[in-house]
Amino acid sequence: MLVQANITIDGVYPWGRSFEEYVAMFALSDRDLKSRILSCADGPAAFNCELTRRGGSVVSCDPLYRFTTGQIRGRIRQTRHLLKQHAEQNAHLFCWDLIRSPQEMARIRMRAMDEFLADYPTGSAAGRYLDQSLPNLDFPDQAFDLAICSHFLFLYSNDFTLDFHLDAILEMCRVAREVKVFPLLDMEAQKSVHLEAAMAALTVAGYEPQVVVVPYEFQRGGNQMLRIIGKRNQWTRNLTHFCSIFRAS
Repeated sequence: MLVQANITIDGVYPWGRSFEEYVAMFALSDRDLKSRILSCADGPAAFNCELTRRGGSVVSCDPLYRFTTGQIRGRIRQTRHLLKQHAEQNAHLFCWDLIRSPQEMARIRMRAMDEFLADYPTGSAAGRYLDQSLPNLDFPDQAFDLAICSHFLFLYSNDFTLDFHLDAILEMCRVAREVKVFPLLDMEAQKSVHLEAAMAALTVAGYEPQVVVVPYEFQRGGNQMLRIIGKRNQWTRNLTHFCSIFRAS
């Protein structure tokens, strides 16, 4: 959700999604939900809370987690009407099938964020919510089975360069055996300008990126995720070298 090291609470626009949305967005199987999961740029989502309640293993990272429960709750109250208004003004960019209106969207988001806020103090104390941000994560290699990133990479293509996207994805590949990123569209519901180049660079680096259709579409046309499986061979030992060649070409 956030990456700036000097971010203040006034620069945050919290918007959390539900556990059910995460399962659909990333096509998470029962096996996935039983694995060790890292959820990047998680914001005030309910995924960590609900999966933990179900006995799962998940760590969420986001610079939002440097703030207190009271600060996050206060900022949600200040900004929720702005985000609902954005959806109303840009209704043509969304599919109103599963979520039927901006009002229903706001209710779903608020319910998810209330679940997060209730869990946040306990989860923070347990190390489930960590103040970390892409593209630099403080985890050992292959610490997780699956790393997911929701509504950050590719969505903000106008704000972050291809190099940033590559560095962020490769960092997730470093700490997890499998990576999933959703959505692949930018804020204007257009395919990210970085997607094809990122996939090409990942392929050169020895990974297997593939676009996968998922059972979720809220942003119009946004029913695909990027799934990346790492090849642990000689390619990955020269990862930085190959990516620098690609970027220079």
